[in-house]
Amino acid sequence: MDIELTPLTEEDIELVRTWRNMPEVSQYMYTSEMITYEQQASWFARIKNDSTCRYWVITYNNQKVGLASITGLNHTLSSCYWAFYLGDVTIRKGGLGAKIEFRVLDYVFGELKLNKLRCEVMTFNEKVISMHEKFGFRREAYYRQHVKKDGIWQDVVGLAILKSEWESYRTVMQNKIYRI
Repeated sequence: MDIELTPLTEEDIELVRTWRNMPEVSQYMYTSEMITYEQQASWFARIKNDSTCRYWVITYNNQKVGLASITGLNHTLSSCYWAFYLGDVTIRKGGLGAKIEFRVLDYVFGELKLNKLRCEVMTFNEKVISMHEKFGFRREAYYRQHVKKDGIWQDVVGLAILKSEWESYRTVMQNKIYRI
């Protein structure tokens, strides 16, 4: 079974808040503070009609398992940022992250027709940095002491991929992920 990315709805925000508050998820985020129901509702009210972002619930085997997003959508720069996380920590192996990345790349470059997709990853999250690089992302920035996380300054790597690079990687990655 493949994954589905379905637009985030108000009915999903409590599940998303539960995931986001899990230490297994929040350790990779810029903030670790517990998110209240009121904060989550306020966040959703801000983003639900924001044309510069898209949020999707990730469904796998008919179960909601995580969240994917693009933010900072800028048609003048022809770029945006992306991120995802899996709230169901039991399925973090087996290529699910690669399938999510493949779908988002196809959406950004195929449907939105943007030229550049960017992301930021804290340097200790080497697995995700490596996954992005396998898809053709290149390191474009190194942000020293970019975020203070639990009282400790963390460095962040800025990665990006261009549409032309994705076009050259796409078939290879599709064959690897879907064993075509």
